[in-house]
Amino acid sequence: MAAGAYRPPPEELALGLGFYATRSPPTAGRIKTRPEDFGVREISEYPRPDPDGAYTVLRVRSSDWEQHELAERIARRLGLPPHALSWAGTKDRRAVAERLLSYRGSPPSGPIGLPRVEILEAYRARDGLSLGHHFGNAFEVTVRGIAEPEADVAARFEATRRELAEFGGIPNFFGPQRFGEVRPVTHLVGRALARGDPAGAVETYLTYVPPGAVGEGDEARRRYAADHDPGQALRSFPPSFGFERRLLDHLARGHPPERALRALSGELRKLFVHAYQAFLFNRWLSIRQAAGLPLDRPLVGDHLLRRSPDGTTNSRDPIPVGSDNLPEALELVARGGAVVAGPLVGHATPAPEGPAGEALREVLGEEAISPGDFRLPATPDLASAGAWRAALVPAPPIDLAWLPSDGAAAATDPPGGAVRFHFSLPKGSYATILLREFRKDGATPEPATSNQRF
Repeated sequence: MAAGAYRPPPEELALGLGFYATRSPPTAGRIKTRPEDFGVREISEYPRPDPDGAYTVLRVRSSDWEQHELAERIARRLGLPPHALSWAGTKDRRAVAERLLSYRGSPPSGPIGLPRVEILEAYRARDGLSLGHHFGNAFEVTVRGIAEPEADVAARFEATRRELAEFGGIPNFFGPQRFGEVRPVTHLVGRALARGDPAGAVETYLTYVPPGAVGEGDEARRRYAADHDPGQALRSFPPSFGFERRLLDHLARGHPPERALRALSGELRKLFVHAYQAFLFNRWLSIRQAAGLPLDRPLVGDHLLRRSPDGTTNSRDPIPVGSDNLPEALELVARGGAVVAGPLVGHATPAPEGPAGEALREVLGEEAISPGDFRLPATPDLASAGAWRAALVPAPPIDLAWLPSDGAAAATDPPGGAVRFHFSLPKGSYATILLREFRKDGATPEPATSNQRF
C-alpha cells in the first residue's frame, strides 16, 4: 500500500473489503441517520402492460423495510402464499426505496394497509419480474455530522473523484448490507451450507452475535447457544425475529435442521449461498489488488464481460483471456467494450489460471473450499453454478449539495453539516461502496512501510 493510504476498519476487513481505491483524507460523516437520508429508485425495464395478463406488477415506495419481509407481508395482505412475490433487485432496509414487485394474480382492490408502504402503481402484465430485471438504481444519499468547513470538504471530494478516475473506477465490492447491515451473518450461514453442514447453518443463523454487539435479541441468542432449548428460545426471541422463530418452531417440534431450514423461503436460503459467493469475490478483489495486479486491464488467465450500451454486463457469458487474444482483450477493455471480471465461485467455475488464478487459489485455500462444493449435495436446491462480476464500475457523475441547517434536526442527527449526493449506478453495484471512498469511516492511516496482505 502506498504512503498516505488508509486501512479499512476490522469490520470491513472481515467482509473482504480490503482496500480503498483512493488516498484522499476521509471526511467524517454518518449515513442512514434517518431512513429518508438514503433514497433509492430502481431504474427498471417495466414489464409490458396487458389487460389480460396473468401477472400484476406493483410499483412500491417503502421506508425501513427488509426486502423479504416486505414481500411476505404484502403477500399476506393480498391473501397470497408467503413467497408469491418476485422482484428485480434487493434494496437497503434503512432507506426510502422505490421498486417493482410482481405476482401471479389480480391487482389489489384498495390500500394494503402496511405502515410506511405506498403502492404507487399497479397494473396487469403478461410477464412477471425476476432477479436482475432492471438496469440500475438512482440514489439520493445524505451524509450528516460533517464537522469540517464546506470549502475543505469540497476540496476533499474533488480529490477523491479525481483519484477514482485515475484508478479506473470504483472497486465493485459487495457492500456490507449484502451480508446483513445490523448482523453480518448471511455469508457465514452460506459458508456452512457450502461445507455441507445445514445444522451449522441453522446454528449460525440463530446464535451469531457480532463482536461487541449490543442489540435486540442478542441475549436470547447467547442463551440459546448455551442451552439449545428451542421452546425456551421461542419465548425469549422478540416477535419481530420472524425468520429465527420459524427455525425455532420446527426445531421445537423435533424436526432436523435441514427440514427447519426449509421453513425459510427459497429466495432467502439462496441469499445465504450468494452472500458467501460475494464474500469470496471481495476477498479475491482485495488479494488481487494487494498483489499489485491491475483491475482496469486484463492479464492472461483473466475473464472479461462485455459491456452493453446501457452499461450492464452479462454475468454468465465471460470471455477467457489467453496469450493468443490478449492484444484484442486489451483493446476491447480500453475502448469500454468489456471489463475485467472476477468469479462468483460456483461448481462450474473454471480452473483458475495466471496471476488472477493465483489470487483465487489463495482465497479458496483460506476458506478450505472448492468450486465443486457449490453443488451442495446436502441442500441441492441451493446449488450454484457460479457467475462473473465486473472488477470495477465506472465512477458516475455525482451532484453534491451542501444542505443548510433547517432547524428541524432529528434526535438521531449528529451535530455538524450535511451533504447530499445524487448519482446512479448499474444494477448489482453498491452506493455504500462509492461513499466509503469519500467517508473512509473508521479507517486508519497505513504506514508507508506496510506490506500488509488483506
